Amino acid sequence: MTLGWIDEWWWPYAFILLAGFATTYPWRALGVYLGGRIRDDAEILVLVRAVATALVAAVIGNLVCFPSGPAAGTTAALRVAAAVAGFAVYFIRGRAVLPGIVVAEAVFVVGFYLGL
Repeated sequence: MTLGWIDEWWWPYAFILLAGFATTYPWRALGVYLGGRIRDDAEILVLVRAVATALVAAVIGNLVCFPSGPAAGTTAALRVAAAVAGFAVYFIRGRAVLPGIVVAEAVFVVGFYLGL
């Protein structure tokens, strides 16, 4: 059995929905079930937070060092400047994520349209 064994127009969409549901719902249900039973300072949650933070840092590093699409046409200095500006605002605003993201995107978009 392969992905193309049903020749209906809706099959790829149904497959994506089914695969997305099957891979995420059990983990969400487990999170809801265990969420109220685990202390905030539990070792497993510290590990999960560390792994999640490392994944986000890796994605940002990948976007800065190896951009794709239109971002590949920008200079490394612009990408690094946007990341540094966002990081600085994140700390200045008391570890507020949203202002850091907004500033990083604003610096990048302005630099992109100015051709930097």
